[in-house]
Amino acid sequence: MFTEPEITPRQNNVAIGIFLMLSAWCLFALVDTSAKWLVLTSISTVQVVFMRYAVQFGCTLLGAAGPFAVTRKMERKTFLLLSFRATLLVICTFFNFIAIKYLPLTMTSAIMFSSPIIVAAISMVYLREFVDIWKIIAIFLGFFGVLVIIRPFDAQFHWAALLCVHNAIAISVFSLVTRQLSGVVTASTMQFFAGGFGTIVFLPLVLIYWESPSSSLSWVLMFFMGIVAWAGHEVFARAHLFSSAATLMPFSYSNIIFMTLASYFVFGSRPDFLVFAGAFLIVFSGISIWWRESLNTSKVASR
Repeated sequence: MFTEPEITPRQNNVAIGIFLMLSAWCLFALVDTSAKWLVLTSISTVQVVFMRYAVQFGCTLLGAAGPFAVTRKMERKTFLLLSFRATLLVICTFFNFIAIKYLPLTMTSAIMFSSPIIVAAISMVYLREFVDIWKIIAIFLGFFGVLVIIRPFDAQFHWAALLCVHNAIAISVFSLVTRQLSGVVTASTMQFFAGGFGTIVFLPLVLIYWESPSSSLSWVLMFFMGIVAWAGHEVFARAHLFSSAATLMPFSYSNIIFMTLASYFVFGSRPDFLVFAGAFLIVFSGISIWWRESLNTSKVASR
Protein backbone atom coordinates (compact mmCIF):
# COMPACT_ATOMS: atom_id res chain seq x y z
CA MET A 1 0.00 0.00 0.00
CA PHE A 2 1.19 3.48 -0.84
CA THR A 3 2.46 5.52 2.09
CA GLU A 4 1.89 9.22 1.60
CA PRO A 5 4.86 11.55 1.98
CA GLU A 6 5.54 13.69 4.99
CA ILE A 7 4.73 17.38 4.82
CA THR A 8 8.13 18.53 6.04
CA PRO A 9 11.37 17.88 4.13
CA ARG A 10 13.29 14.80 5.22
CA GLN A 11 16.69 15.78 3.91
CA ASN A 12 18.45 18.23 1.66
CA ASN A 13 19.69 16.44 -1.43
CA VAL A 14 19.55 18.79 -4.40
CA ALA A 15 20.59 16.18 -6.97
CA ILE A 16 17.73 13.83 -6.06
CA GLY A 17 15.27 16.72 -5.96
CA ILE A 18 16.27 17.89 -9.45
CA PHE A 19 16.11 14.35 -10.84
CA LEU A 20 12.61 13.86 -9.40
CA MET A 21 11.48 17.24 -10.75
CA LEU A 22 12.69 16.39 -14.25
CA SER A 23 11.00 12.99 -13.97
CA ALA A 24 7.73 14.60 -12.90
CA TRP A 25 7.60 16.96 -15.87
CA CYS A 26 8.51 14.11 -18.20
CA LEU A 27 5.54 12.16 -16.80
CA PHE A 28 3.26 15.18 -17.26
CA ALA A 29 4.38 15.37 -20.89
CA LEU A 30 3.41 11.70 -21.30
CA VAL A 31 -0.06 12.52 -19.94
CA ASP A 32 -0.63 15.23 -22.56
CA THR A 33 0.86 13.08 -25.32
CA SER A 34 -1.48 10.21 -24.45
CA ALA A 35 -4.46 12.56 -24.23
CA LYS A 36 -3.68 14.13 -27.61
CA TRP A 37 -3.40 10.68 -29.21
CA LEU A 38 -6.76 9.67 -27.75
CA VAL A 39 -8.69 12.80 -28.77
CA LEU A 40 -7.23 12.60 -32.28
CA THR A 41 -8.63 9.07 -32.57
CA SER A 42 -12.16 10.46 -32.12
CA ILE A 43 -12.51 9.60 -28.42
CA SER A 44 -14.47 12.40 -26.73
CA THR A 45 -12.64 14.87 -24.52
CA VAL A 46 -15.15 14.18 -21.73
CA GLN A 47 -14.26 10.50 -21.82
CA VAL A 48 -10.52 11.18 -21.80
CA VAL A 49 -10.79 13.60 -18.84
CA PHE A 50 -12.94 11.12 -16.92
CA MET A 51 -10.46 8.28 -17.38
CA ARG A 52 -7.55 10.54 -16.43
CA TYR A 53 -9.19 11.40 -13.07
CA ALA A 54 -10.94 8.09 -12.40
CA VAL A 55 -7.71 6.09 -12.73
CA GLN A 56 -5.80 8.69 -10.70
CA PHE A 57 -8.51 8.55 -8.02
CA GLY A 58 -8.29 4.75 -7.98
CA CYS A 59 -4.54 4.92 -7.43
CA THR A 60 -5.02 7.46 -4.63
CA LEU A 61 -7.58 5.21 -2.92
CA LEU A 62 -4.84 2.60 -2.43
CA GLY A 63 -3.60 4.89 0.32
CA ALA A 64 -7.01 6.27 1.25
CA ALA A 65 -6.63 5.90 5.02
CA GLY A 66 -4.62 9.12 5.22
CA PRO A 67 -6.92 11.36 3.15
CA PHE A 68 -10.09 9.93 4.77
CA ALA A 69 -8.70 10.51 8.25
CA VAL A 70 -7.62 14.06 7.43
CA THR A 71 -10.97 14.91 5.78
CA ARG A 72 -12.97 13.90 8.88
CA LYS A 73 -11.18 16.42 11.09
CA MET A 74 -10.55 19.11 8.46
CA GLU A 75 -11.40 22.76 9.05
CA ARG A 76 -14.10 24.26 6.83
CA LYS A 77 -11.68 26.79 5.28
CA THR A 78 -9.23 24.04 4.33
CA PHE A 79 -12.03 21.93 2.84
CA LEU A 80 -13.24 24.87 0.73
CA LEU A 81 -9.72 25.65 -0.47
CA LEU A 82 -9.13 22.02 -1.45
CA SER A 83 -12.47 21.96 -3.29
CA PHE A 84 -11.68 25.23 -5.08
CA ARG A 85 -8.22 23.94 -6.02
CA ALA A 86 -9.72 20.71 -7.38
CA THR A 87 -12.26 22.68 -9.42
CA LEU A 88 -9.55 24.81 -11.00
CA LEU A 89 -7.44 21.75 -11.86
CA VAL A 90 -10.32 19.79 -13.42
CA ILE A 91 -11.47 22.74 -15.55
CA CYS A 92 -7.89 23.35 -16.69
CA THR A 93 -7.50 19.68 -17.62
CA PHE A 94 -10.72 19.76 -19.66
CA PHE A 95 -9.69 22.91 -21.52
CA ASN A 96 -6.16 21.60 -22.01
CA PHE A 97 -7.36 18.34 -23.56
CA ILE A 98 -9.54 20.37 -25.95
CA ALA A 99 -6.63 22.64 -26.85
CA ILE A 100 -4.12 19.87 -27.53
CA LYS A 101 -6.50 18.40 -30.10
CA TYR A 102 -5.99 21.48 -32.27
CA LEU A 103 -2.62 22.89 -31.21
CA PRO A 104 0.93 21.49 -31.09
CA LEU A 105 2.03 20.29 -27.66
CA THR A 106 4.91 22.77 -27.70
CA MET A 107 2.53 25.71 -28.07
CA THR A 108 0.19 24.63 -25.27
CA SER A 109 3.12 23.95 -22.95
CA ALA A 110 4.83 27.28 -23.64
CA ILE A 111 1.65 29.28 -23.00
CA MET A 112 0.96 27.38 -19.79
CA PHE A 113 4.41 28.23 -18.46
CA SER A 114 3.54 31.89 -18.45
CA SER A 115 1.74 31.18 -15.14
CA PRO A 116 4.73 32.18 -12.92
CA ILE A 117 4.73 35.53 -14.72
CA ILE A 118 1.00 35.91 -14.04
CA VAL A 119 1.57 35.01 -10.37
CA ALA A 120 4.13 37.82 -10.15
CA ALA A 121 1.66 40.23 -11.77
CA ILE A 122 -1.14 39.16 -9.38
CA SER A 123 1.18 39.58 -6.40
CA MET A 124 2.07 43.07 -7.61
CA VAL A 125 -1.52 44.25 -8.17
CA TYR A 126 -3.60 42.46 -5.53
CA LEU A 127 -1.12 41.50 -2.81
CA ARG A 128 0.68 44.83 -3.14
CA GLU A 129 4.08 43.17 -3.04
CA PHE A 130 7.05 45.37 -3.87
CA VAL A 131 8.17 44.78 -7.45
CA ASP A 132 11.34 46.39 -8.81
CA ILE A 133 11.71 47.69 -12.36
CA TRP A 134 13.52 44.55 -13.54
CA LYS A 135 10.67 42.30 -12.49
CA ILE A 136 8.16 44.60 -14.20
CA ILE A 137 10.20 44.41 -17.42
CA ALA A 138 10.32 40.60 -17.10
CA ILE A 139 6.54 40.45 -16.64
CA PHE A 140 5.87 42.49 -19.79
CA LEU A 141 8.48 40.48 -21.68
CA GLY A 142 6.74 37.25 -20.71
CA PHE A 143 3.34 38.55 -21.81
CA PHE A 144 4.88 39.64 -25.11
CA GLY A 145 6.22 36.10 -25.50
CA VAL A 146 2.66 34.75 -25.12
CA LEU A 147 1.43 37.13 -27.83
CA VAL A 148 4.26 36.01 -30.12
CA ILE A 149 3.12 32.39 -29.72
CA ILE A 150 -0.65 32.78 -30.07
CA ARG A 151 -0.46 35.53 -32.75
CA PRO A 152 -3.95 36.94 -32.07
CA PHE A 153 -3.97 39.14 -35.21
CA ASP A 154 -2.51 36.51 -37.53
CA ALA A 155 -4.45 34.38 -40.01
CA GLN A 156 -3.03 31.27 -38.30
CA PHE A 157 -4.58 32.20 -34.94
CA HIS A 158 -6.69 29.39 -33.46
CA TRP A 159 -9.37 29.96 -30.83
CA ALA A 160 -8.02 27.01 -28.79
CA ALA A 161 -5.04 29.18 -27.83
CA LEU A 162 -7.42 31.24 -25.68
CA LEU A 163 -8.15 28.10 -23.64
CA CYS A 164 -4.42 27.86 -22.91
CA VAL A 165 -4.35 31.52 -21.85
CA HIS A 166 -7.29 30.83 -19.52
CA ASN A 167 -5.43 27.85 -18.09
CA ALA A 168 -2.29 29.89 -17.50
CA ILE A 169 -4.32 32.40 -15.47
CA ALA A 170 -6.25 29.66 -13.62
CA ILE A 171 -3.07 27.73 -12.83
CA SER A 172 -1.62 30.93 -11.37
CA VAL A 173 -4.53 31.06 -8.90
CA PHE A 174 -4.13 27.30 -8.43
CA SER A 175 -0.47 27.83 -7.49
CA LEU A 176 -1.35 30.49 -4.93
CA VAL A 177 -3.98 28.20 -3.35
CA THR A 178 -1.53 25.28 -3.33
CA ARG A 179 1.04 27.50 -1.63
CA GLN A 180 -1.55 28.39 1.00
CA LEU A 181 -2.35 24.70 1.58
CA SER A 182 1.30 23.67 1.72
CA GLY A 183 2.16 22.44 5.20
CA VAL A 184 -1.53 22.15 6.10
CA VAL A 185 -2.41 18.99 4.15
CA THR A 186 -0.34 16.41 2.30
CA ALA A 187 0.03 16.01 -1.45
CA SER A 188 -2.04 12.81 -1.33
CA THR A 189 -4.94 14.66 0.27
CA MET A 190 -4.83 17.18 -2.59
CA GLN A 191 -4.79 14.30 -5.08
CA PHE A 192 -7.72 12.70 -3.26
CA PHE A 193 -9.83 15.83 -3.69
CA ALA A 194 -8.78 16.49 -7.30
CA GLY A 195 -9.27 12.88 -8.41
CA GLY A 196 -12.56 12.51 -6.59
CA PHE A 197 -13.96 15.80 -7.90
CA GLY A 198 -12.97 15.05 -11.50
CA THR A 199 -14.46 11.56 -11.31
CA ILE A 200 -17.77 12.68 -9.78
CA VAL A 201 -18.27 15.65 -12.12
CA PHE A 202 -17.54 13.77 -15.35
CA LEU A 203 -19.24 10.48 -14.46
CA PRO A 204 -22.75 11.58 -15.55
CA LEU A 205 -21.34 13.09 -18.74
CA VAL A 206 -19.28 10.06 -19.65
CA LEU A 207 -22.37 7.86 -19.37
CA ILE A 208 -23.78 9.94 -22.24
CA TYR A 209 -20.65 10.35 -24.37
CA TRP A 210 -18.93 7.01 -23.72
CA GLU A 211 -17.70 5.19 -26.80
CA SER A 212 -15.72 1.98 -26.43
CA PRO A 213 -12.28 2.39 -28.02
CA SER A 214 -11.82 0.38 -31.17
CA SER A 215 -8.20 -0.55 -30.47
CA SER A 216 -6.39 -2.13 -27.54
CA LEU A 217 -3.83 0.69 -27.69
CA SER A 218 -6.53 3.24 -26.86
CA TRP A 219 -7.61 1.17 -23.84
CA VAL A 220 -4.01 0.94 -22.66
CA LEU A 221 -3.43 4.68 -23.11
CA MET A 222 -6.55 5.62 -21.13
CA PHE A 223 -5.35 3.66 -18.09
CA PHE A 224 -1.70 4.59 -18.68
CA MET A 225 -2.63 8.29 -18.73
CA GLY A 226 -4.33 8.15 -15.32
CA ILE A 227 -1.55 6.12 -13.71
CA VAL A 228 1.14 8.45 -15.08
CA ALA A 229 -0.82 11.53 -13.93
CA TRP A 230 -0.97 10.10 -10.40
CA ALA A 231 2.71 9.14 -10.51
CA GLY A 232 3.70 12.57 -11.84
CA HIS A 233 2.02 14.38 -8.94
CA GLU A 234 3.56 11.99 -6.41
CA VAL A 235 7.06 12.39 -7.86
CA PHE A 236 6.54 16.16 -8.01
CA ALA A 237 5.63 16.22 -4.30
CA ARG A 238 8.61 14.04 -3.36
CA ALA A 239 10.99 16.32 -5.26
CA HIS A 240 10.13 19.05 -2.76
CA LEU A 241 11.07 16.74 0.11
CA PHE A 242 14.69 16.79 -1.04
CA SER A 243 15.12 20.38 -2.18
CA SER A 244 13.44 23.77 -1.93
CA ALA A 245 10.85 25.02 -4.41
CA ALA A 246 13.14 27.95 -5.28
CA THR A 247 15.90 25.54 -6.35
CA LEU A 248 13.57 23.31 -8.35
CA MET A 249 11.53 25.98 -10.12
CA PRO A 250 13.81 26.56 -13.17
CA PHE A 251 13.78 22.83 -13.98
CA SER A 252 10.00 22.90 -14.50
CA TYR A 253 10.67 24.47 -17.89
CA SER A 254 12.09 21.13 -19.00
CA ASN A 255 8.47 20.24 -19.79
CA ILE A 256 8.71 22.41 -22.91
CA ILE A 257 11.61 20.25 -24.11
CA PHE A 258 9.73 17.01 -23.40
CA MET A 259 6.63 18.34 -25.16
CA THR A 260 8.67 19.44 -28.18
CA LEU A 261 10.21 15.97 -28.49
CA ALA A 262 6.81 14.28 -28.16
CA SER A 263 5.25 16.68 -30.64
CA TYR A 264 7.94 15.92 -33.22
CA PHE A 265 8.49 12.16 -32.76
CA VAL A 266 4.89 11.11 -32.05
CA PHE A 267 2.85 13.56 -34.12
CA GLY A 268 5.42 14.79 -36.63
CA SER A 269 4.78 18.42 -35.68
CA ARG A 270 7.75 20.78 -35.80
CA PRO A 271 7.29 24.16 -34.02
CA ASP A 272 7.99 27.22 -36.17
CA PHE A 273 10.40 30.01 -35.30
CA LEU A 274 7.80 32.19 -33.57
CA VAL A 275 6.84 29.41 -31.15
CA PHE A 276 10.50 28.92 -30.23
CA ALA A 277 11.01 32.69 -29.92
CA GLY A 278 7.94 33.12 -27.71
CA ALA A 279 8.90 30.14 -25.56
CA PHE A 280 12.38 31.61 -25.11
CA LEU A 281 10.92 34.95 -23.96
CA ILE A 282 8.58 33.20 -21.50
CA VAL A 283 11.32 31.00 -20.06
CA PHE A 284 13.77 33.92 -19.87
CA SER A 285 11.27 36.16 -18.09
CA GLY A 286 10.18 33.37 -15.73
CA ILE A 287 13.74 32.57 -14.70
CA SER A 288 14.48 36.30 -14.36
CA ILE A 289 11.58 36.70 -11.94
CA TRP A 290 12.72 33.62 -10.01
CA TRP A 291 16.29 34.98 -9.86
CA ARG A 292 15.15 38.39 -8.54
CA GLU A 293 12.96 36.74 -5.89
CA SER A 294 15.83 34.46 -4.84
CA LEU A 295 18.14 37.48 -4.64
CA ASN A 296 15.68 39.45 -2.50
CA THR A 297 15.15 36.43 -0.23
CA SER A 298 18.91 36.08 0.26
CA LYS A 299 19.22 39.76 1.16
CA VAL A 300 16.46 39.51 3.76
CA ALA A 301 17.97 36.34 5.24
CA SER A 302 21.40 37.95 5.58
CA ARG A 303 20.10 40.88 7.63
